[in-house]
Amino acid sequence: MSGGIRALYRNTTLASRIRFSYIIIILPIIAFMALALYTLNMQNKRYDELVETVDVASQFSLDFKNDFDYETYLVIVESKTFEESKLREMLGEASSVVDELGGSENLSQDNRGRLEDIRKYLRNLGTYTDRIENNLAEGEKYEENIEIWENDVQIVTYLVRETILQFIYYELQDIRQAREQMNVFYTRLFSYGALAAAIVTVLVIFISYIISQSITKPVRELSSVTEQVARGDLSVRANLNTGAEIGVLSSSLNEMIDRTCELLTQVRTEQESLRKAELELLQSQINPHFLYNTLDTIVWLAEAGDSSKVVDMVGSLSDFFRTSLGQGRDVVTIEDELKHVNSYLKIQQVRYQDILEYSVDVPKELYSSSIPKITLQPLVENALYHGIKNKRGKGRITVTGMAESGCIYLYVEDNGIGIPPQRLKELTDKLGQKERDDDVASKVEPLESSDKDAMFGLSNVDERIRLKFGSRYGIHIDSVYGEGTKVTLLLPM
Repeated sequence: MSGGIRALYRNTTLASRIRFSYIIIILPIIAFMALALYTLNMQNKRYDELVETVDVASQFSLDFKNDFDYETYLVIVESKTFEESKLREMLGEASSVVDELGGSENLSQDNRGRLEDIRKYLRNLGTYTDRIENNLAEGEKYEENIEIWENDVQIVTYLVRETILQFIYYELQDIRQAREQMNVFYTRLFSYGALAAAIVTVLVIFISYIISQSITKPVRELSSVTEQVARGDLSVRANLNTGAEIGVLSSSLNEMIDRTCELLTQVRTEQESLRKAELELLQSQINPHFLYNTLDTIVWLAEAGDSSKVVDMVGSLSDFFRTSLGQGRDVVTIEDELKHVNSYLKIQQVRYQDILEYSVDVPKELYSSSIPKITLQPLVENALYHGIKNKRGKGRITVTGMAESGCIYLYVEDNGIGIPPQRLKELTDKLGQKERDDDVASKVEPLESSDKDAMFGLSNVDERIRLKFGSRYGIHIDSVYGEGTKVTLLLPM
């Protein structure tokens, strides 16, 4: 029997155990809290209504007497017309305040009587102001109006002021009484709360001791496994079945360790592939034919006495190889990459000045963004050797760029011979371009060239981008045979 209970307890989830402990702790408090909250709510409600009543009463200007008496006097001496005065407006505002005060449910009977007295006084003031208005209309009744003002208006406004002061005074007395009742309630609440806290503390200590033993032990064992994994030992495995969550956590930890081993292997493979691609690309940059032809051109220019072009060629060649070989970085800024492209195009324009024009126009706000080193130059080289040179007449290569939706789009475009449809399909399939068509297709227009020799440079650039930034980034090729080609380079911002 005890063995079955023990097995059932082992299979109970940690959440169930904790909920059970919560129930034991909370149930003794629920009744106390409900009663306390109900009483507190009633006390606060009464207190708030009393405070609100006094607040509304305070809106009744205590200067009402002086203001009303003075405004009436100005009308009598005809410093103001009755229409210009604020007598009726003042009476209306005072009546509104009295009506609002009368809507309170907690008013004492005496204060309700005082409000009725104020209503009566305000009605009398209305009667007196009507008489004064009529006398002014008839004319020659100044003495009578002064008598009404002295014997009626001033006395009634005095009564209004005294009555509202009495109303506020007795409301404050009720507030003070309510405050005292709340203090008594808070004292009792504190005492009962202290007693309840003591009971809860004892329950928590008792229950936590029991429950924690079934939780902390397997957690410590899992912690030991994770510490060994953190030290690099991926051969350890967790083997726990105490509690449903612990079993799942143990299984998940083992799966994570297995997955980590697989990812480490994958990362090593990708890093090796990336280094191999970078090395192959670097080797392709140190092209003996390119170097030989460039030096040959420099010799030819020197023999022709064109020293300024010799200086430009040597400077461009130096900048070209400085970017290819210098500083050991595999990621550079777009600004540095564009300098590399410009160096290459300057050299080639001297050699192919009859057939080559070019322009580089990339927004400066993209200059600080990152790009794998030697990414654009192989695309420009393909555009020249497999596009422009295979077409009769003068060709043009343009390098442009834009940023949109957190991505950078760089375009290398030429008006060369273009790529035949079947060859274009082979290129796009090998580059895995189909996976990125949704990101790039709307940004691309047809234009660029290709040949079998171009595949190495394109695939090398595409592979390095995918390894560094993810499979959604890389190269997209669009071409119309006989018109030109456009290669789009998609990078993260």
